Formats: sequence, structure tokens, C-alpha cells
Amino acid sequence: MKKTIIAALVMSSVSFANAETTTDLTSKEQKLGYGIGAAVGGNVAQSFNDTEIDIDAFIAGFKDIFQGNEPQMTQEEVQEVIQAFQQEKMAQVQAEQAKLAEEQKAKSDAWLAEKEAEDGVENTESGLLYKVITQGDGDKPAAEDTVKVHYAGTLIDGTEFDSSYKRNEPISFPLNQVIPGWTEGLQLMSVGSKYELYIPSDLAYGPGGTGPIPANSALKFVVELLDIEKPEAPAEETKAE
Repeated sequence: MKKTIIAALVMSSVSFANAETTTDLTSKEQKLGYGIGAAVGGNVAQSFNDTEIDIDAFIAGFKDIFQGNEPQMTQEEVQEVIQAFQQEKMAQVQAEQAKLAEEQKAKSDAWLAEKEAEDGVENTESGLLYKVITQGDGDKPAAEDTVKVHYAGTLIDGTEFDSSYKRNEPISFPLNQVIPGWTEGLQLMSVGSKYELYIPSDLAYGPGGTGPIPANSALKFVVELLDIEKPEAPAEETKAE
């Protein structure tokens, strides 16, 4: 079989961490062999554990390929068993992610219900909740406007995942290019206002989540609307004399 099968066998195997070793390490050949084996074991241990394959079968397969013996599995069989293992692991990961997403949705819904019951919290037809901290007297933005804001965003457990306050730099963006909860919530605000927005997951990052934000997470934002930035008027062309 081709040498590439060695790599396939190695990458589908388990760590040597729990295997007992009685090999002498006196000659340079022994030390080299052990060193390579330790390196392979370290790499494999990052992806596999000792309950997923038989270590003796791994060593037998490695020796057969390395020593040029007739292998007990064809290349096609090797590929099939590796692919089946990968599919099984992927299904397990997806099932765990789905379970965590369902749990997060339940926690988020309960948190939103608690917020809705608090004094001063208002809701909209979409399910967005908000609380007025400071009411400004400036204009209100439209969805197509570019706004300038200061903000801090937290998860329902209070973990802060982003803050323009900490960067000491407000941010500007087109209001129709952010999450729906922001697009709707900022349009409720007048320039000079400071609100707390409690955003359901379907108005935030939904079942996909993003970065430090888990799937199906409701979010809290403290937002100050500093300005509505008007587009600059095009410069007048100089007339040729």
C-alpha cells in the first residue's frame, strides 16, 4: 500500500499516553524510534482518546505498513472506517450543540420574562424589550441613517462581550446593517437618549450565535445615541472658463 496510508492510520488512531513501555532507550536508533512514536502519540492525543480504538490494533497496523507487510485491510476499507468514525463524531457534536442551544433558548426566554416584569420596561410587537434611562430631545433616526453610539453588550449572565466605553471610542454604522434588535431599538431613541435594550435571540444572532455569543442567546445592550450622521454633500465641480 502507498505510504500515504501510514498517515491515514496515524490520524485515525489513539494516544500512546496510557500504553506501558519497556523498550530500552540506549542506542540512537531506539531513542529516535521512541521520539517519533512520542511525537505521533502527542499529535493523535489532541483528537482521540483511548476508548475510541484498540491500541494493540493500532500498533499492528502501523507495523504492517511501516515494515511492508501485507495489510489486513484494503485502502478502501481504511478510508471507509475513518469516514464512518468522523461522521459519528460529527453527529455527536451536532447533537450536543443542539442540546446546548435548546438549553440556552429556555434560559433566555426565562430571563426576558423576568425583564418584562420589571418596572419601566416596555415591549414592542416584535418581542424587543427596552428601558429608558435618559430621554433625549433630538431627532430620531430612520433605518437608512448612519448613527453614532456608545454601547456595552452583555450576555444574560452579565458577561460583557463588547464595549465601546472600554475602547473609549464611539462607533458609527448604518442602522440597517446591524442585528434587527438594534435596527428597531435605535429608531425608538432620540439623539441624546440612553436606553437599555433586552433583545431576544431571534432579533440578535439566532441559532447560529457568533464569537463569544452562544446560540439562541438573548442579549442586553446599554446604548447611547450620540448623533445621526448626515452624508456629506458632494463637492461642487469647478466650472471651466
